[in-house]
Amino acid sequence: MSFEHYNGGRRPPQTPEEVIAEFMKKLDQFGKKIGQSPNVLGYILLTIFTVAALLTSFYTVEPDEEAVIIRLGKYQGTYPPGLHFKLPFGIDRLEKLKTKLVHQAEFGFRTQNSQMMDRTQYSGRNLESESSMLTGDLNVADVEWVVHYQIADPFKYLFQASDPVRNLRDVSESILRRVVGDRVVTEVLTTGRLEMAADAKVLTQEILDKYDIGIRVVAVKLQDINPPEIVKPSFNEVVSAKQEQEKLINEAEEAYNKVIPEARGKAEKVVSEAQGYEEAIVNMASGDAQKFAMVLKEYERAPAITRKRIYIETMEGIYSKFDGLTIVDPSVKGLLPVFSDKDLAKGLSSGGAK
Repeated sequence: MSFEHYNGGRRPPQTPEEVIAEFMKKLDQFGKKIGQSPNVLGYILLTIFTVAALLTSFYTVEPDEEAVIIRLGKYQGTYPPGLHFKLPFGIDRLEKLKTKLVHQAEFGFRTQNSQMMDRTQYSGRNLESESSMLTGDLNVADVEWVVHYQIADPFKYLFQASDPVRNLRDVSESILRRVVGDRVVTEVLTTGRLEMAADAKVLTQEILDKYDIGIRVVAVKLQDINPPEIVKPSFNEVVSAKQEQEKLINEAEEAYNKVIPEARGKAEKVVSEAQGYEEAIVNMASGDAQKFAMVLKEYERAPAITRKRIYIETMEGIYSKFDGLTIVDPSVKGLLPVFSDKDLAKGLSSGGAK
């Protein structure tokens, strides 16, 4: 059986050597045609030139970027996101910068594969030269921090400094050593974290503004702050005691806020009652005084009648408090006993009981 019959009458597959030989043959034929027709070569060169010009003339700037155009070594301008045109063939050089992205510089540690891995991994390099700092009371603290920053001015970022990121790192490290050196170690390890971060951000931005390198500091965040390994157990005891102290203070303030307002409320209640009693007594005394003045006025008009009326009213008030009292004139003879309705009812009830 022939190979053509076995393969359905088609040609057998070519070997790599046969493919290369066929390609070189066609290339040689194409070269001979170009040699015979000079216009074909010109058209090909013109097409290649046109395509290359188009490919090197247009560029796209992403939404989080800005583009800087440098023409023959001279700054031309900064361009926002979108499609733009530039001079081709390397006349205009393009620099794209992530101006909308928040970059970060890490100190005392390095992050590895934070986006690719499920758990963030850190470099095992020894970076104590960055993180070891001297506090104001001559103790040592191991401080790790992160500076978040943005490129505020692409032109200044590219041309005002040869390595703006290196400048940022040097400034931030110097400022944080200064901030930590102004505080005692207990404050650095416990309560001074937020204040130190705020001070470091402000001072770092002030220095960068003087350098004028087009960087804006977004935030300074302190990460782990630890004492040296040798004295870490003692510092942990200090921190624990500090936390216990704050707990007791909070409990005392809670009791104070509960007892003191209640006592103040009771005191205000007593004062209010005393003021009300005072007003009642004063009003009563004022009424008695006015009543006495009115009686005196009537007495002055008719002394005898007023004196007699007062006497009768006084005796009536006194004798009304006694039960079974009988007043007898000694000059009266054969006086019959006079009983009140109350006495009569009492006698009848006693007789009925017998």
